[in-house]
Amino acid sequence: MTDTMNFAPEYDVPLDYMRRTRDYYLALGYDNPYRWAHYVDAPFQPLTKPLKDSTLALITTAAPYQPDKGDQGPGAAYNAGAKFYSVFSGDTAVDHDTRISHIGYDRKHTTAKDSNTWFPLPLMRKFAAEGRFTLAPRFHGAPTNRSQRVTLETDAPEILARCRQDQVDAALLVPT
Repeated sequence: MTDTMNFAPEYDVPLDYMRRTRDYYLALGYDNPYRWAHYVDAPFQPLTKPLKDSTLALITTAAPYQPDKGDQGPGAAYNAGAKFYSVFSGDTAVDHDTRISHIGYDRKHTTAKDSNTWFPLPLMRKFAAEGRFTLAPRFHGAPTNRSQRVTLETDAPEILARCRQDQVDAALLVPT
C-alpha cells in the first residue's frame, strides 16, 4: 500500500499485539506485513452546536447474532463464520442481539458479558430520554473484514450516507 493515506510512522504504535499481528500475517504467507490504519491526523470536526441539541448515531463493529453460525455467546472462541461483510443498520427504538465472537480480542483477560462495551444502545436511549442528545433513528454496523481499502472506499462512505439521511450531527464509534 502506498503512503497516500498519511499513516503515522511504524514506530508510533501503541501496543505490541500489532507486531504480533504483522508476524502472524507474514507466517500465513502474505508477502508483506499487515499495516494498521494509524493516521497522523484524524478528520474529526468539533460540534457546531451543544451535544444536547445534536442528533447522535451509534456505529458499532458488533455483529447481529446469527443462530446458524455456531457459538457466539460471551467468551466464545473466535468465530470467523459470524462475520458480516456489508454495512447494516437497525432501528434504535428496539433492542438488538449483537455479538462479538467474530472479533479477535484477548479472551484470556477479558470477558464479553457486558454488551454495553460493544453495543451501548440501551444506555444511549436512556441518555437521550434524559435530554443529553437526540438519538438517531438508526444505528449502523461497520464490517471488520480487515480490508482498509474496502473500509475506506465502500463501508465508510455508506455509513456516512446513512448518517446524512438521518441528519446526524455526531457519531459514537464503538469498535470491538
